[in-house]
Amino acid sequence: MNASRNVIIDCDPGIDDSLALLLALKSPELNVIGITTVCGNVPTHIGAENALKVLALADRLDIPVYTGANRPLEVPYTSAQDTHGTDGLGNSHLPAVTNVHAMQDAVAFIERTLSEDPTVTVIALGPLTNIAQVLQRDAALFDQVDQFILMGGNYKSHGNCSPVAEYNFWCDPDAAKAVFDLMPVPIKMVGLDVTRKIVLTPSLLEYIKAINPAMGGFIEKITRFYFDFHWEYERVIGCVINDPLAVAAVINPAILAGFDAYTTVVATDDVARGQSMVDDHDFWHRPKNSQVMTQVEVVAFWRLFLTRVAGATEPDLTTVLTQLLTVGA
Repeated sequence: MNASRNVIIDCDPGIDDSLALLLALKSPELNVIGITTVCGNVPTHIGAENALKVLALADRLDIPVYTGANRPLEVPYTSAQDTHGTDGLGNSHLPAVTNVHAMQDAVAFIERTLSEDPTVTVIALGPLTNIAQVLQRDAALFDQVDQFILMGGNYKSHGNCSPVAEYNFWCDPDAAKAVFDLMPVPIKMVGLDVTRKIVLTPSLLEYIKAINPAMGGFIEKITRFYFDFHWEYERVIGCVINDPLAVAAVINPAILAGFDAYTTVVATDDVARGQSMVDDHDFWHRPKNSQVMTQVEVVAFWRLFLTRVAGATEPDLTTVLTQLLTVGA
């Protein structure tokens, strides 16, 4: 990639969203021109506050934050604060940013930006309510986007909030369905099939703390709660960090591989609510509207994350990572 691309990040920070924002902010390939928040892991206003905290940490409070939808399109809102903490950052209760404030109307910001610069890349890391509202008002705004990539859904992996559904799709299934039905460009779907392979282990966290105590301390504060949750409910030592993988896929697409298929989402508020329906056998003979990611280069991801977010400069980082990932396995 020769030039920096303009990026909008729509998210619900959230522990892993915050790590994804850090990766984007510290990667010269991406020029983050705005962050929009949606109700998901936490209510919209808390997500906006957390986005500002991350921007302050990265010394990038010049980037505007906009609050968006505070409820799903149809179903009642259910947060994931049991997973992310009441403050969304693992009950770390980091000091609020008081000198800069979030602005309103994320949907209007997205519409205005796409009208002025139609080749923007849009990365969606939370429930798709804001994106669906833009599409329902004027789907043609997305005709020329450079890329639309989302973290959400699952193909063959089990769900994380029901047997069949990933949280972002489950939280607002009507919005997820609308996005897959209305998006005029192919959707790159970074779902649980690949994100479950990206586990921040205690060994990796200790390495980050050793090479960058300040960043390591921040990551430890926000992920301690997440570690405990993963052990209690999934018997995982460490925590799955879903969202940074979607950002990494924009920076270095070779990290992920998958296949093209027609995909839709179950919107019914029943046992299959939010389930990703990936037509991998072309039963419906409909145009392929998505690229479903199924393979990930785990070492390559962590190399990118550690060099960018933690500032790792180890000359043989791949060997170090291989050892750390083996220890954490």
